[in-house]
Amino acid sequence: MPQSTPTTVVEPEVDQAGSTDVPWQAIVWNDPVNLMSYVTYVLQRIFGYPEPKATQLMLDVHQKGKAAVSSGDKDKVEVDVKKLHAAGLWATMQKV
Repeated sequence: MPQSTPTTVVEPEVDQAGSTDVPWQAIVWNDPVNLMSYVTYVLQRIFGYPEPKATQLMLDVHQKGKAAVSSGDKDKVEVDVKKLHAAGLWATMQKV
């Protein structure tokens, strides 16, 4: 009687890109067009950040080249990026 060998079950990888529980970030990038004071103003207006927090994020953009300015589910961050674009800032989104 032939003996069967044990088999290993491999679970397929699941792409989490469409999952709503994966956090996303809106990133503002440094650009040669917008003044630092304007970037601070936009961050205060769009996100309601107090001036010290908006200034710190603006300095990160200026000195480090970018800053994460908001996070959340994909739909929320897409809206945030559109608002930043409407204000003339260079912004993208990325999965954390």
